[in-house]
Amino acid sequence: MRIRPEFKFVPKYPEPFESDPFMNRLIILCSTLCVSVLPVIAQVSPSSKLQVVGKVDSRVRKYIAPTRIIWSTEGVKGGTNLLRPTAGQITLSNPTVCTMANRGKTPGILLDFGKELQGGIQIGVSDNNAKSGHGKTVRLRVRFGESVSEAMSELDEKGSQTDHAVRDQTVYAPWLGTVEVGNSGYRFARIDLVDVDTTVAIKFVRAVMLYRDLPYLGSFKCSDERLNTIWKTGAYTTQLNMQDYLWDGIKRDRLIWVGDMHPETSAISAVFGNIDIVPQSLDIIRGETPIPSWMNGISSYSLWWLLIQRDWYMQNGDLKYLKQQSTYIRDLLKEVSRHIGRNNEETLPEGRFLDWPSSENKPAIHAGLHSLMILALEAGKELSMTLEDTKTAESCSTSVDRLRKHVPDPNGSKQAAALMALAGLKDARVINREVIDVDGVQRMSTFYGFYVLEARAKAGDYVGAMESIKDYWGAMLDMGATTFWEDFNIDWVKNAGRIDELVPPGKKDIHGDYGAYCYVGFRHSLCHGWASGPTPWLSKYVLGIQVVSPGCKKVRIEPHLGNLTWVEGTYPTPVGAIWVRHTKLKNGQVKSFIRAPKGVTIVQ
Repeated sequence: MRIRPEFKFVPKYPEPFESDPFMNRLIILCSTLCVSVLPVIAQVSPSSKLQVVGKVDSRVRKYIAPTRIIWSTEGVKGGTNLLRPTAGQITLSNPTVCTMANRGKTPGILLDFGKELQGGIQIGVSDNNAKSGHGKTVRLRVRFGESVSEAMSELDEKGSQTDHAVRDQTVYAPWLGTVEVGNSGYRFARIDLVDVDTTVAIKFVRAVMLYRDLPYLGSFKCSDERLNTIWKTGAYTTQLNMQDYLWDGIKRDRLIWVGDMHPETSAISAVFGNIDIVPQSLDIIRGETPIPSWMNGISSYSLWWLLIQRDWYMQNGDLKYLKQQSTYIRDLLKEVSRHIGRNNEETLPEGRFLDWPSSENKPAIHAGLHSLMILALEAGKELSMTLEDTKTAESCSTSVDRLRKHVPDPNGSKQAAALMALAGLKDARVINREVIDVDGVQRMSTFYGFYVLEARAKAGDYVGAMESIKDYWGAMLDMGATTFWEDFNIDWVKNAGRIDELVPPGKKDIHGDYGAYCYVGFRHSLCHGWASGPTPWLSKYVLGIQVVSPGCKKVRIEPHLGNLTWVEGTYPTPVGAIWVRHTKLKNGQVKSFIRAPKGVTIVQ
């Protein structure tokens, strides 16, 4: 039996400079000046065309030293000097260097930068004895890898590739100078000296990380450290994919896949708050997808666009932005409603996709799309009512009523079953018992795992959901992951080596030996934004923070600690962060302390 938690409201801290009018005016003045001098990022018209006038790159560069040397050949001397702190400047005095000598056998060294990064590396060369036609330059081959084995691989070996980002290239490095190489997702970098009868002295190698340096306005901490690490890893996975636009992966899939964005935008709301990359990414795809086309060529992705729009409006309450979408929303909803058959079943066209693991299960795809259409039309009704488009809202209601008369079979698919539970086509407790909870985290996927967790929450199985998070996403951490992967099968861990080590003899290569569909072997992305679902889920159901009205003006606090003894964290709103702490008492009741900013009403 669920016990209603006891709430205790704590007065909020004073706003900064609340009692200092001069500082307040200074802040307003500075903000006005910043807005006036910045170039226009984008002008978005209510039409389907996005016009980018000028774009400021809001990312920053950060230099990161390697943390360890994993492997090197006998032609490499002084490799540990690369682990020393460096100013990143070549000078004439270079007493501590790493030398590489090619005497007919190519020397190489493999560096670990400690965590997954987006960007490249900078190599500083202090001396060489090159006598090439290009002057005193040497050729260095640089290979990036999200795993040790990928960085050590040859192109076309076990799916090793350079799709979307070149991760294997040979470059010229100057004498007494530096060269920057690469723009990919990686943690490991291997450097080889290509030129024969040549020696090179490398003073430093450092990663050049390109990312959005954003404060984590949301936070999560509880009595289970494994869940804490998973929350942070999901947040970091999303942050790395917040590049020019919101990408799916930083090595491969550096594209705006709208359906894949939903777990990411949910994580952004829970961690970073209102960030312009979300509407910009939504708009660029909308602009290139005139009705009746489907976003990314996949019918379900246009449905996800509607769901993201609804969730983003609920989080931020930006009615001006929503009104810019009104024509497209109306026309898309009309197009969606056209695809209902005589028997009230969805009849969406080709490009029928949920996720890759379910892609060969046609009954499951139908069940999932049917459920997703209900969810999208319900979201469309909410948006239409907000936009005062009663005609479209009524049309959505009629379409949903028809769709609910058809209850498909999920055919054993956890993905489809989860969507059916969320759409209310079948009792969530029955779905959880008969499909989702069967065989633990088998047949899970990193993308639709988010909706499996949502369905378990709807069934009241918060303990089971948290155990799944620890067993499934936690298993990636056990294999050395610092970001979450494009896909993962729990069976892969059997007799497999970690991604941060050379694969031991007799062990399976969890990166190179597995994968399917578009992510075979090393083509598999080990930093994929759609895998970040546990982060918003933990904030929503364990911290218990659920947005009730647009702009977070009303927020429900309903924690579910399961086997935890305490949980504490924050959640961003447009007017400041909510802070909560929940503690389980000896009698099983939960005592809650809540601090909410002015303008946010807490409801039970």
